[in-house]
Amino acid sequence: MSAAPLVGYSSSGSEDEDEAEAGAQARPGTGGCRRAQSPLPSQRLPVPDSVLHMFLDTEEEPEDDREKHGGRVRTFPHERGNWATHVYVPYETREEFLDLLDLLLSHAQTYVPRLVQMEAFHLSLSQSVVLRHHWILPFVQALKDRMASFPRFFFTANRVKIYTNQEKTRTFVGLEVTSGHAQFLDLVSEVDRVMEEFDLTTFYQDPSFHVSLAWCVGDARLPLEGRCLRELQNIVDEFEDPEMVLRAHAELVRCKSGNKFFSMPLK
Repeated sequence: MSAAPLVGYSSSGSEDEDEAEAGAQARPGTGGCRRAQSPLPSQRLPVPDSVLHMFLDTEEEPEDDREKHGGRVRTFPHERGNWATHVYVPYETREEFLDLLDLLLSHAQTYVPRLVQMEAFHLSLSQSVVLRHHWILPFVQALKDRMASFPRFFFTANRVKIYTNQEKTRTFVGLEVTSGHAQFLDLVSEVDRVMEEFDLTTFYQDPSFHVSLAWCVGDARLPLEGRCLRELQNIVDEFEDPEMVLRAHAELVRCKSGNKFFSMPLK
């Protein structure tokens, strides 16, 4: 059995966290002069709470609680000032698509009950990379400059495929693009140029553009590939007018950095 394609998602649950840049904390100085006599306790004025809390240590390590993000394991450690960043084309859903998704998910769950539906749908144009806070706006502006002249296009994603992330800690059921692949390659080429400008990792050499529908923790390729995969494809093929239901329009590119979203309309 051939290995499942890799999918460019971070395993981190920190993508939605606000990773704001933390300023350096000054330490209160100690004077070189010594008072001849300390004031009596009754003469001391109360210290405001704002001053008492001014020098508390704020550089605590963030809690990495898997229960808060579905048991996912971090791909890279959380560091203050580092923002997990991902570039993608959003996939707008319609009622017919959601009906098909219900059929696919309920059937796949008979093989892997822990599968859950994705909260949002998109097609990745980059791997998850780490940006320093002060790079975000220049990075987004460079993307906007690249996207401004790129024409909008239609595409179809109707081939069921099983994916894993690089660490094999998550498995995805997705629909692979069968029409519009060349346009996505051209989009990735533009995104990769921006990645290179910022010395960041570019996308995969032979990408499988797809919309992830559902995911689960762990490597679930064995039960999902083979018979289950064929049955899922039959559900797609036998759905009413699947070509139209699964045909979509790429109108914009979006960049998610930490908890911030930036949209770049195509021409």
